[in-house]
Amino acid sequence: MNKRNILLIEPKYRNKYPPIGLMKIATYHKMLGDKVTFFKGDPKDLVLDQMAENCIQKFYKIDDSKEWKYSFSIIRDFIKTRKVTVLHELNFDSSKYSSLLHSCIYSFADTYRKKDYDNFPKWDRVYVTTLFTFYWKITIEAIHYAKHLVKSQDQIMIGGVLASLLHKEVEEETGIKPHQGLLDRRGMLDPDLPEALKIIVDNLPLDYSILDEIDYIYPTGSAYFTFMTKGCTRKCSFCSVPILEPTYKPKIDTIDKFAEIKEIYGEQQNLLLMDNNVLASPNFPEIIQEIKDMGFYKGATYIEPNQLEIAIKNLKNGLNDKAYVNRIYRLLHDLLKRLKSKRKQDFYNILDKYELIKLETTSKENILLAYENVKETYERYRPKTPKQRYVDFNQGTDARYVTDELMKLMSEIPIRPLRIAFDYWGMRKQYESAVRLAGKYNIKELSNYILYNFKDTPAELYNRLKLNVDLGEELNIHIFSFPMKYIPLFGEEAKDRNYIGKKWNKKYIRAIQSVLNVTKGIVAPGRSFFERAFGKNLDEFDEILHMPETYIVYRSFFDKIGITEEWRKVYYSLSPDEKDIAFEIIESNNFSDYHLNINNHKIIELLKHYSVKREDVRDVKTKDLNYKNTKHYFDKLIQEDNFKNLTLTYDFENEVAKVKRVASF
Repeated sequence: MNKRNILLIEPKYRNKYPPIGLMKIATYHKMLGDKVTFFKGDPKDLVLDQMAENCIQKFYKIDDSKEWKYSFSIIRDFIKTRKVTVLHELNFDSSKYSSLLHSCIYSFADTYRKKDYDNFPKWDRVYVTTLFTFYWKITIEAIHYAKHLVKSQDQIMIGGVLASLLHKEVEEETGIKPHQGLLDRRGMLDPDLPEALKIIVDNLPLDYSILDEIDYIYPTGSAYFTFMTKGCTRKCSFCSVPILEPTYKPKIDTIDKFAEIKEIYGEQQNLLLMDNNVLASPNFPEIIQEIKDMGFYKGATYIEPNQLEIAIKNLKNGLNDKAYVNRIYRLLHDLLKRLKSKRKQDFYNILDKYELIKLETTSKENILLAYENVKETYERYRPKTPKQRYVDFNQGTDARYVTDELMKLMSEIPIRPLRIAFDYWGMRKQYESAVRLAGKYNIKELSNYILYNFKDTPAELYNRLKLNVDLGEELNIHIFSFPMKYIPLFGEEAKDRNYIGKKWNKKYIRAIQSVLNVTKGIVAPGRSFFERAFGKNLDEFDEILHMPETYIVYRSFFDKIGITEEWRKVYYSLSPDEKDIAFEIIESNNFSDYHLNINNHKIIELLKHYSVKREDVRDVKTKDLNYKNTKHYFDKLIQEDNFKNLTLTYDFENEVAKVKRVASF
């Protein structure tokens, strides 16, 4: 069989963990001798990159007297924009083949502009991974674009979380039947290939090299990603695991894969375990011993190996040329930034000599030539400080399985943090018992996932967060809470983040998001912080839920100038009947036309506060007004409310980055 060109696509959503499924598929195809390319982002950018590379190849055939590879970014930019000013930078007029060069680059630009897909590069097979269902739009766009990148549409493979949960919807939208669940049987991808019939993809080690083919940096850092178990013994209605991993496997063979990864890619600092319910395993003592045998025992440290040496070895072995050219370029330039004075200049001169200053001119051949000249400097100045190693059962542990014996076992490994799920108030007894056992065995850093917007009430969310504060103080431990908003697993409501639980409303959700916006999603330990963010009691929490969103985000700002107190006075002056009327509007989080139906002066005075937007605060901060003028500015803004543009239903996700610079409690 001819060796195939395989493209792996992860859509352009932001995510913390690398695509483990694609990393296994990369290993699978390389075992079969196929060529594998990994891409994360908008597939249009992939096409642009390939068209620019193809254009450069044609340029060399037209006029090989110029180093066109130095102009990759300019050529790519022109193909995308057709800007004449960009074209001038290529200086075609200095070539006697100017007209041919013009004709060539314009043909690529026309192909891109017309979306002439027949002229786009084609792969023998394209895989598209999927993640959360609320990334529906981004994911579907990537799948549709992938149709134009493959020779035959029956060779588009879609898998992952979204594809497994919304498989019917994906097929209806794209015409492609996705794979559901795991690749845990032999020959699932190529049933007609004898070599493939020997391979279970889900059992393969990960190909870490593909992560260096892309610019996106996953924030997990240096870590082994693996499983000790698969599936879960529970059937929680809010959880997708019973669908994605329906069969519980109490022990997965890991040690051999670990050794292989260590041999190829070098020692990693941390161990990130993706098990969904590891404590349910009767093999848990064996699992802990295996973790310790892997070098993750209490007090274990890590000294980063010589990354340049590892990358050079893999480059020489042809493991993944594109990835290791990128990696070595980054390693060399990271070192260049750390060097000083003459050493920095000498190192720069070596990089310049071998054309390693720009990534587009960096080649495998020149890297290997330069290595003898840079390896001693790299070895001398590379990081060598010992670092603590940590184990993270990242998907959380089940408090209902925790016993004294199991907690003692966990205390024998450098677990940080210990994640314990606290999905609903009804499991308080088991959760509190698990936390107390952690304290008993000196596990000091805990984290938990707190589900909300499901069947809980806002008060139950508050009580769970407060319990963590109380336990942290009593046991002298640190508990970091991560409230996680429930989104349905199926149907149209799963396709975005707009779902509102039966005991919640838009305003309550926005209030919680506004608080978490400021804290970057984390509820940190400490009573003063918690009480400032969520209130000292349920009454204060209820007040925050109803507070104007901008007053929540810029809490200190509006407290200082007295505006929040003015709102509070009106808020508490309302009669029960007036509150019912006002709360109906506030809890809808839509303030665009209340003036058409309300003639109560106090209610109108209250609702005017909800006209203050985040942009107004940024305007004031830009103008750097003093206290008196700032107070006057907002008093006037509130009193002159013209009932225009008052709907605070703009996209929360897009606002996050804008607000972080100035938001504070």
